Amino acid sequence: MRRRADLVPRFTRAERWAHRATAALMGVCLATAACLYLAPLAQLVGNRPLVVTVHVWCGLALPVPLLLGLTTRALRADFSRLSRFTPADRQWLRALRARAAHRPAGKFNAGQKLYAQWTLGSMLVILGTGLLMWLTHLAPPAWRTGATFVHDWLAAAIAVVVAGHVRMAWRDGESRLGMRTGLVERSWAEREHPQWRPEGEEPAPVRSGAGEAAD
Repeated sequence: MRRRADLVPRFTRAERWAHRATAALMGVCLATAACLYLAPLAQLVGNRPLVVTVHVWCGLALPVPLLLGLTTRALRADFSRLSRFTPADRQWLRALRARAAHRPAGKFNAGQKLYAQWTLGSMLVILGTGLLMWLTHLAPPAWRTGATFVHDWLAAAIAVVVAGHVRMAWRDGESRLGMRTGLVERSWAEREHPQWRPEGEEPAPVRSGAGEAAD
């Protein structure tokens, strides 16, 4: 059994709920998209109008958890961390390619930042193209055709990236614990995110050659 003293806070309740709600909405969007475009699933589920309605409204709701979460200081701070790339992040990527043991990282490593930036960008594009497909009076037919092409192929790319994200999370039980309970083992934090310390603790010193301190 883990001792409380061995655990450190990583995510607040608001951050965890924003993540869960976004994941749930994204999952429903991908599942309903599969039912709309894959004939065997379409035949199995049936009731295409209902599937379309669920898909559209979950898509429209997709940015809502993040927007609500941004009313909290903790999520705004993490949003700022995830949107900034530092020299330490570039060193993390070089270390990953070289399979080096030491990979400098703050609260989020470079891979997590890239995933977060990809997710936000793809959400905006998928929402914009979806609106053009749904509200047919917003654009001429040529635009709607292009929007449909981008929407469909981006959705396929999102499914692949999300599957990779789930696979990596499945392999890292401590990371899942942090998102489930908000707490992680101090030893895991010091190993995987050596330049991060929970709020109120002094940040760890940056090793020589690591460049700018990670956040």
